[in-house]
Amino acid sequence: MTPSTPPAAEEDWLRLDRQICFSLHAASRAFNGVYRVILKDLGLTYPQYLAMLVLWERGELPVKKLGEHLRLDSGTLSPLLKRLEAAGYVRRERSAEDERSVRVRLTEEGTALRARALQVPRRIVASTGFELDEIRELRERLDRLTTALDEAAREPEPGR
Repeated sequence: MTPSTPPAAEEDWLRLDRQICFSLHAASRAFNGVYRVILKDLGLTYPQYLAMLVLWERGELPVKKLGEHLRLDSGTLSPLLKRLEAAGYVRRERSAEDERSVRVRLTEEGTALRARALQVPRRIVASTGFELDEIRELRERLDRLTTALDEAAREPEPGR
């Protein structure tokens, strides 16, 4: 072995198939593909579906709060909400108390869409080949991972 050649164990760490971030990225892209097919019947994109989930769960919200739930900034969220509004599913209105704040609420059509969306989670579960308890466990682990990564991103690097 030459001095510039790392030992086999170190080399393995730099393989693409050893990267958890790539596994998560690939799974996310695969999910998006399945959602694209399933959501076509509802006329929603995956990000629009996520926004509707929050609104069905929480009701009327300021755009800023909706963005926090979705982990999206207003530059990404505004065009998405414009399209949902054009489809007749939501209304955006300036707050009477604070002109800077825009609130989003479901329309009757948006509320009615929820009944049609009830089949989406079942179809997604069926697409995974996982049992329901496996999905719950995976979601809990991913939530823990997200929390840990959020905390790590806030911590200063050692030695700085």
